[in-house]
Amino acid sequence: MNANHIKAVFSAAFGFLTSLLGILAIPVVLMVSCNVIDYITGLMASDRRGQEITSYKGLRGIRKKVCMWLLVVVGAIIDQLLLYASATVGIGLPFTFLVACIVALWIICNEIISILENIKDMGVPIPAFLTPLIQNIKSQVEEMGEQQAGDIKENDGEDE
Repeated sequence: MNANHIKAVFSAAFGFLTSLLGILAIPVVLMVSCNVIDYITGLMASDRRGQEITSYKGLRGIRKKVCMWLLVVVGAIIDQLLLYASATVGIGLPFTFLVACIVALWIICNEIISILENIKDMGVPIPAFLTPLIQNIKSQVEEMGEQQAGDIKENDGEDE
């Protein structure tokens, strides 16, 4: 396979993913990338932590990553339920995957924090501003999710 074939396959795959997931495609790609990087850095850091690498621990880590993906799927299901319910009562919502995006962003922040911890455990110095910056972003994502949940509760209370 030459470089053009590889580019074509990659472009087709990403185009299909984007058409399927829409606005959720970029957060999902970033989340999966962070999952892979966290898994690899966790394996690399385990030696420095004095931990033994076993197939059981490896499978447990992969299972956790898959469950993270399932959380985004649950968020997407909630989004579709909200869209269906709002369309049923005649309200048009301006978003498609809001809950799923918030879940994915929260997972990405957690993964980045874990990657930074793994890298720090390997003895690599981490810029002092990086961890607080990511934790700040994570707290903003959590606040955004809580705000959306509050808005849904308010709208639910108006119907009664």
